Amino acid sequence: MSPRIHLPAGWVTFVFTDIEGSTRLAQLLGPDYRPVLREHRRLLRRTIAATEGAELLTEGDSFFLAFGDASAALTACLTAQRALASHDWPTQEAVPRVRMGLHTGWAEPRDGEYASPEVHRAARVAAAAHGGQVLCSAATARHADPLPSGASLLDLGLHRLRGFDDRERLFQLVAPGLERQFPRPRTADAVAHNLPTQVTSFVGRQNECAELRRLVEGHRLVTVLGAGGAGKTRLAVELASDLVESYPDGVWFVDIATVTDPGLVAFAIAAVLGLRPEPGRPMVDTLVEYAAARQMLVLLDTCDAQPAASAEVISRLLAGGMGVRVLATSRESFGVPGEVVWRIPPLSVDPPPDGAESDAVALLLDRTAAARGGRQPDPAESADLRRVVQRLDGLPLAIELAAARLRVLSVGQLAERLDDVLGTLDAGRDDPEPPPADRGWMGNQQDTVDLVAAAAGMSPPSPATRAVQRSATERHLTMQATVTWSYRTLGPRAARLLRWLAVFAGPVDLPTVEWLLEDDPLDPLSVLVDKSMVLAEPHASGSTYRMLDPIRAYAARRLVDAGEEQAARDRHVAWSAHALQRAHLGPDGRPATLSLYALDPLAGELRAALRWCATGGSARAGLELAGGLDQWWRERGLAREGRLWLSRLYGRIAETGERIPEAELAAAYHMHSLHAGADGEFAEELRFSQRAEEAARQAGDAGLLARVLAGRAAPLVDMGQFAEAERVCREVIDWAHRQDVVGDALFAVFSLAELLWCRGALDEAAELLGAARPVEAARPLERGRRSVDMLLGLVALARGDLIAAHEHLLVALRSRMAHGFHGRACDTLHAIAVRCAAGGDPLTAARLFGAAQATRASLRCTPGIYGAYWAQRQAELRAVLGDTAFDDAYAVGAELSLEEAAAVALGVEHPDLAADSTRFATGAANPAPRQPTGTPTPTPHTEHA
Repeated sequence: MSPRIHLPAGWVTFVFTDIEGSTRLAQLLGPDYRPVLREHRRLLRRTIAATEGAELLTEGDSFFLAFGDASAALTACLTAQRALASHDWPTQEAVPRVRMGLHTGWAEPRDGEYASPEVHRAARVAAAAHGGQVLCSAATARHADPLPSGASLLDLGLHRLRGFDDRERLFQLVAPGLERQFPRPRTADAVAHNLPTQVTSFVGRQNECAELRRLVEGHRLVTVLGAGGAGKTRLAVELASDLVESYPDGVWFVDIATVTDPGLVAFAIAAVLGLRPEPGRPMVDTLVEYAAARQMLVLLDTCDAQPAASAEVISRLLAGGMGVRVLATSRESFGVPGEVVWRIPPLSVDPPPDGAESDAVALLLDRTAAARGGRQPDPAESADLRRVVQRLDGLPLAIELAAARLRVLSVGQLAERLDDVLGTLDAGRDDPEPPPADRGWMGNQQDTVDLVAAAAGMSPPSPATRAVQRSATERHLTMQATVTWSYRTLGPRAARLLRWLAVFAGPVDLPTVEWLLEDDPLDPLSVLVDKSMVLAEPHASGSTYRMLDPIRAYAARRLVDAGEEQAARDRHVAWSAHALQRAHLGPDGRPATLSLYALDPLAGELRAALRWCATGGSARAGLELAGGLDQWWRERGLAREGRLWLSRLYGRIAETGERIPEAELAAAYHMHSLHAGADGEFAEELRFSQRAEEAARQAGDAGLLARVLAGRAAPLVDMGQFAEAERVCREVIDWAHRQDVVGDALFAVFSLAELLWCRGALDEAAELLGAARPVEAARPLERGRRSVDMLLGLVALARGDLIAAHEHLLVALRSRMAHGFHGRACDTLHAIAVRCAAGGDPLTAARLFGAAQATRASLRCTPGIYGAYWAQRQAELRAVLGDTAFDDAYAVGAELSLEEAAAVALGVEHPDLAADSTRFATGAANPAPRQPTGTPTPTPHTEHA
């Protein structure tokens, strides 16, 4: 520096400049670097001379300047940046990117230099800048009045400069001809992260947070996998927020959803870390070198937007240094060495043991209160809240969207409308493009990525690319947009499989998928599982596959759009019929004793198939499916649902004119009659019984006619015509013998035995039932009910033979529970309660009465012909115990599940084990039969087949 240069004193503005990446630029240009460096110095010195700045030090590519006027200093920097940008450099790679920093402080020169901490602060401000950027401190901003023409200062907030304990507010010079978007300043902020600020509370997920934290602490690459809207990002950000203090070099969030070019993935990460391209060097190399010596966590969100490029960058990062860990969210895994894949489960829809609400309900409650201005849902809405979250499979995004609908709907109304999941959740949302001023953090990040990429010579995004970027940031505005984001990445086979799987209501196994497609589904199924559009759930017997309900609704829409609905749903109906047939067969392929438990898992699929049969498919096929569920509907307390499906199928027949054989109509009408009787609709029961008889006679099938006529006694008993019912039963049995179809008249035998029991003809009833035992045992559809043993147990009770009653009733209860006949098991529990009362165990009897009645009420079953008998025995028991003791024991029983009550009944001590049993005493005769205390009066409704 020349001694003649005047150094300002007082309020001095210090300026530091240097070339960003000068070492790399020198290596790239070689001998050509010196001319570039000379030209850079010439341009800066010309600017300094024009603004009367003092050049204190020039070393290599750096300048240290002092100005007596802050406005002049800013003007010099602006002019210099414009000159550098407009200069005709030899090549694009040779353009020097100069960063500049200014700070104003009180200083006095001594011996031609400044010994002041203000100089060091100015140097730190410059070190925080990026190439092409001009940063200044708050002091410079205050003193720079006026600003250069057309210029303004952008407040970048408070930052902690390296070497200084306080925080400095930094400003960026903004003016025409200068770049505007830069990564965050390179400062030593105390909070080393850029995690997005959440505007809503984080609800639930305590167990998931703990499990994911354990994985992140133990592995360097953890990928959170899940369907769109499953809450991957929210959970990952929540966990990362708790880990900030564990990583000295920061926790950095990068949204890959806005990256539309695979080559920009490294740039996106670099932009967040404050890195700029180095001339002639791949961005990923710069990124790896920077990260190699640091301990930091990089959270890469929505990597499925660029899976291959993300995998490559992640592999390079992990190989470059041991201090870097990556937590990624995606809809598909990377498949790179060292990756730990963790699939995020839906929010729990089942309440925890402590009685609190499930996570899914808690989220819906929280968001509903927000949607309703802070007003919590009414406690009466609790059941409907649970219905909603179960219908939405606990998917967080779907629950958030559902809560928004509760501004205009009650929870009950919302639950009823969820048959159209997408239409209900997406109502009123048109996916508008957000205005530029409201693009938020992701939009700013993308601008930075674009500029960093442009600095490396990459083309700016096209309008089409910008549209894709917008769709990425808006992918969670609607459920349809969320699923479309994944669907558009599928190949033809995987997309077709997704569409066709929409016809299933629940999980399916691999053979079922293969049966549906008539092709090997492993490859497309693997794609769907990898992309989290289908969930694979491993079991000991093999994996099952299912879609979350919002995804199924989307796939069903695509199925219609593709013109494939008719074929796919007809195929599903055929599969349902085949599954029903298998449920009636044993491992050897021969008819096996019917177990209603085998039908329980099929109920959802059969309902879906019936819905199609009643609206767009074959009503005849629907009647076949309904027939397979005949006993299941009544034993599960769903007789009304069965009647509704049959009515819909009748309407479908009238609509299409489909020809239905008379035999099949007769079977449907007979089933309808039984459902109506179980539902207490006795006029409808008789009407359909008559229709069934007429159709059966036209069909000319003796066995079918016998089954229909055998059911005629039921409506007669229900209407109080007991003598007529007995006459009909005897006629049907005699006719069946003549036609050699005795097995088909078995229901008439049981009805007659009940009527004989009611009027005290116990010997005839026992003889009739003894003859019926081999017939029942030969019929797989009836033998699991053990009606013969149930009725023989009642006969034994009426005779006072507790030993025979005990043995028959326990056989009946074991079989009925083993084969899923829950409604009939309630009758058996009542009978065992009577046996306990007669055997001197009144408290157990009261408990079993309470359990049986509670289960029967839950199944909405009428008490049947036994109703008066149970009531009479309960009244006698109440008189023995007293009201208080009876009610207490009855209430204890009412709290038992059917399985628990059956265990109590089966644990009742056999009469032979009682201390006073004389059955096997020497010379003892069997005790004389005790006559019933009263003849049971039959009341509607009889036990139906």
